[in-house]
Amino acid sequence: MPQPKEIVEAALQLTPEQREEVINELWASLDGNLGDEWEEEIQRRVQDVDAGRVKTIPAEEVFSRLEHRFRAR
Repeated sequence: MPQPKEIVEAALQLTPEQREEVINELWASLDGNLGDEWEEEIQRRVQDVDAGRVKTIPAEEVFSRLEHRFRAR
């Protein structure tokens, strides 16, 4: 069986689209189990949003800010 390092080296030879496909397949194989700590954090954040304790930012604004930030570099 190939070692993880060998798999990564082989994956880096793929196109970006092929690497994305590999990532998606590997992620799906984890059955969505992020671990108890992440699950608790996700629940806490959802509760904060539902209770109005945090302000959400529309995705368009987030992407606009990121684009501006990276163009400035």
